[in-house]
Amino acid sequence: MALFSVFKGNEGLSTAVNITWSSINFKTILQWQPKPSGYLYTVEIHGQTSDVKRKCILTSETECDVTDALRNVKETYTAHILSVKPVEMDDFEEPPFAVSEKFTPYSQTVLGKPEIKDYSQKGSKLNVVFKDPLTPYRFPNGSFQSIQDIFQHDLEYKLYYWKDQSSGKKDVTTKSRNFEVSVDSGKNYCFYVQGIIPSRRENRNGQESTVLCTSVGRSIVDEYGTEVFIILAVIAVVVITLAIVLPVVLCKRKKAKRARAVREKELLNGV
Repeated sequence: MALFSVFKGNEGLSTAVNITWSSINFKTILQWQPKPSGYLYTVEIHGQTSDVKRKCILTSETECDVTDALRNVKETYTAHILSVKPVEMDDFEEPPFAVSEKFTPYSQTVLGKPEIKDYSQKGSKLNVVFKDPLTPYRFPNGSFQSIQDIFQHDLEYKLYYWKDQSSGKKDVTTKSRNFEVSVDSGKNYCFYVQGIIPSRRENRNGQESTVLCTSVGRSIVDEYGTEVFIILAVIAVVVITLAIVLPVVLCKRKKAKRARAVREKELLNGV
């Protein structure tokens, strides 16, 4: 995100540039440049309706985890990154600072990868069960909230599936945590799951889950391709040919050897 800086107070100090918000499943990291020299940074999170929250006070780092300052995920925030000398923290003069672009977690955090819990292919049915990604936020009982707990009906999931070693994808959508789709019996299928927020203008599609494939009646041809099948067929033909031809050749050689021995014996008796 492109940012702008506001200079106030001690203009001899550099202010942060290239400030970016990086957020996945509501875990949000603020990053900027440059590394400070002779001064430190303090981050202030300003919400439209909430009080200012200070994070990473007097840090020499150029990133700050601001997740817990953004708990009202539907609020819009800006970050002020102050450039300060430690001795100036109690001064009345406001230090120079840079201001980030606005950030709304609900509409801008990236949906992480769903976790495939189980899958099976029985006959002409492919069943896939998956799990919502978790957020850093907790319920009062201490358990983590999932992205479903926050987005609720705004969240959908898509299953993309295709025949193994084919490029033609199909997809289905659900608001539940499992899919059941009709497939060709005896054919292997690969698939992945992806979260979607249809109401968003940007960042609608989340990260894709790991691609997995079923293994129903998987043959050597499915596993290694037709080339291996051709090679095996040629080898089989050669083996069968040798099995038929070799005994015939050996038999003929044996008969010829006997006939030669008989002739040699007759010649000796004649002498």
